[in-house]
Amino acid sequence: MDITREIIEETLQNLKKRGFDAYYCETAEEGKELALSLIPAGDTVAWGGSETAAEIGLMDAVKARTDIIRIDRDVVTDPAEKRQLMRKGLLADTFIAGVNGISRDGWLVNIDGTGNRVAAITFGPENVILVAGVNKIENTVMEAMDRARNVAAPLNVKRLNIPNPCLKAGKCMDCKSATTICAHFVEHRFCKPAGRIKVILIGEKLGY
Repeated sequence: MDITREIIEETLQNLKKRGFDAYYCETAEEGKELALSLIPAGDTVAWGGSETAAEIGLMDAVKARTDIIRIDRDVVTDPAEKRQLMRKGLLADTFIAGVNGISRDGWLVNIDGTGNRVAAITFGPENVILVAGVNKIENTVMEAMDRARNVAAPLNVKRLNIPNPCLKAGKCMDCKSATTICAHFVEHRFCKPAGRIKVILIGEKLGY
């Protein structure tokens, strides 16, 4: 789909009607700086896996801040310890993540393997910052879900080098693999309380 400025504006307005704080930044650098400005000093900060946040330099910038407390699961290798950090992240002050798909009428779609990312977006942290390139916008919720299943998931499986069926097929095979990264499908229709979730749309093709 050709993402025009009219489509971006329509999406932003519909996100706002659903209680999300929605912003638009032309460049990745502007998106990174805006996201950083939305993280108060003193906050405990956690995050879910997000190629977009990494691509725009947000994660490096967050890890470089000295005025926040980070819950960084990436610094540990023990699976049990990592899981404990992921659980702590559910009660962080600020949570950072990406979005797998966005519909023009303002729904957010996310697919998760362990569930910590979608759980934190849904409930827990009082400040949620989601970053997304405009390539994540689709016409409908169904198309946004299709994008999440058949574009984002196979690319993430390839990035993580997981031997799931979609790695070869290039699309969702509805696998029952123990290593599936598609255990949880969550559609966010409305933000409660209003403004808790901030969506930063960036005018570039970013992430999966």
